[in-house]
Amino acid sequence: MNITFRQLKAFVSVARHKSFTKAADELHLTQSSLSGLIKEMENQLDTRLFDRTTRQMHLSEAGERLLPHALRVIHDMQVLGNEIADLKDFHQGKVRIAAPQQLAASAMPELIKQFKQAYPDIQVNLIDCSVEDVINSVQTLEADLGVGPAFAYHTDLSATELFSSPFQLVVRPDHPLASRTDLTWDAMSDGELITLQEPFAKYIADHLPLDISSKVFRSDYEVNFLSTALGMVKQGLGMTMALGYAKPWVDEQNLVMVPISEPQISYKFLLYKHRYRSASPAVMAFEAFLTRYCRAWHA
Repeated sequence: MNITFRQLKAFVSVARHKSFTKAADELHLTQSSLSGLIKEMENQLDTRLFDRTTRQMHLSEAGERLLPHALRVIHDMQVLGNEIADLKDFHQGKVRIAAPQQLAASAMPELIKQFKQAYPDIQVNLIDCSVEDVINSVQTLEADLGVGPAFAYHTDLSATELFSSPFQLVVRPDHPLASRTDLTWDAMSDGELITLQEPFAKYIADHLPLDISSKVFRSDYEVNFLSTALGMVKQGLGMTMALGYAKPWVDEQNLVMVPISEPQISYKFLLYKHRYRSASPAVMAFEAFLTRYCRAWHA
C-alpha cells in the first residue's frame, strides 16, 4: 500500500465538501483528476471510501474510520512544512554556545539579548564553563559554537579570530590609581594584587619583562573566578586585572577600570566550530550576528 499525500488531501477535501466539484475547485484540479486520485486510493485500500447516489454522496463506513487518521496526517505534514520554512527563514531553532565563565557572565548576556530581539523564536543555550572546556564542548558536539582563547585543538575543529580584549586594572574608586587615565605595568607593583589562576596570569607574565613580572605577580591572592576577585577588590583587599569586555560587570560592582599600557597586553578570542557538522540556519544566523556584534564592539 502506498497512499500519497495528494490522495489524502483529495479524500479529505471531498469528505468535507461532499462534492467533487467543490473539492476540485479548492484543490485547483479538474474533476477527472480528482476522481482519479480517489479511485487510486480506493484501489490501493481495496475498499470504497464514498457511497454515491444520483442525488448525494457521503462517506462509507471505511471512509468514516479513515477520515480522522487522514486529517491527523495532513495536520502533521502542515506543521512539519511550517517548521521547515521557519528554519530556512531563521525564525526558529536552537543554538548552543560555549563560553568561559567571565565572558558568559559579562558580555554574552547583552549579545544574546540583542540577538533575541532580532530572532525572538530562536532559543539560545549558553554553556558557561572553564576556558579549557570551551573546546571540549564543541569537540563532543555539546555546543554548536565556542568562544574562547587560543588553545591547541583537534583537527576536527576550525577556529577563526573573533576579537581581542586588553587587560585593564580594576580598583575601588578611592584607590590612588583610580583617577589615572593610563598606567604602566610597573606602576602596579606597589599594591596587593588579586590574580586569577591559569591561563590568564601566566599569559600576562609571559608578555612582561622578567623584572616587572616578578614585582607584579607576588601571589598576594590567587582565585579561580573574576567574580571572586571583584568581590575582594570591593572589600578593599587589593586590586585585580580584567579583560576589557568585562567592563559592564565591573561597573555593576561600582569599581573602576584603568587602561594599562607599556606594553598593552591583549587576549585573543577565537570562534570554534566543528568541521564535520553542518550548521543549522539558526546557528548560521547566530554566528553572523556574533561576528557583526564583535566587529562593531571593537570598531
